Amino acid sequence: MDNRTVDVFLTELASGAPTPGGGGASAVCGAIAAALGSMVGNLTSGKKKYAEYQAEIEVAIGKCGALVKEFEALGKKDEEVFEPLAKAYSIPKDQEGRDEILEGVLKQASTAPFEVVEKAYETSLVLARLAVIGSRLAISDVGVAAAACETAAKGAAMNVYINTKSMKDRAYAEELNQKTEELVNETTEVCEKVYSEVKAILIGG
Repeated sequence: MDNRTVDVFLTELASGAPTPGGGGASAVCGAIAAALGSMVGNLTSGKKKYAEYQAEIEVAIGKCGALVKEFEALGKKDEEVFEPLAKAYSIPKDQEGRDEILEGVLKQASTAPFEVVEKAYETSLVLARLAVIGSRLAISDVGVAAAACETAAKGAAMNVYINTKSMKDRAYAEELNQKTEELVNETTEVCEKVYSEVKAILIGG
């Protein structure tokens, strides 16, 4: 999303332009999840009721702040790697070296969304702890963050899979798919647990 306003980003996302797309949207979801985690930490910090967790809260705030920036950078990277991919697809199929060029950019294009999945998992672990030590007045925001975090992981995975689907190196593609799926499953498990815990706090059940 870099320096664009939300309005500009959403207008570009809704347009017929190839970027930003699902990869950038997933990165934004991750950034939102991390930013909400930071907000919960800041609302908890300094409160007497949570004094025993102050050091841990400060670490969480720092971690979430770093994750926001990392997600933003990955959203930009996702857009940057799309251009060479689009160019590679436009190379005539009978042109010598096309397959090698396409294979290289497909692998490159899968790196950003895979890293978004990795960062989503890291974010989920911070949120899981904030669900325990964060201010109860902001507990609903932890639930929102968990939902956004799960979306970031699942969404980014789609952008990994669309690239691995076209790779000739099936061993590489299948290994990356497996790593992605494992991380998404782990992230989903954590986020759904957090969401359920928050829901139980708010309405029971």
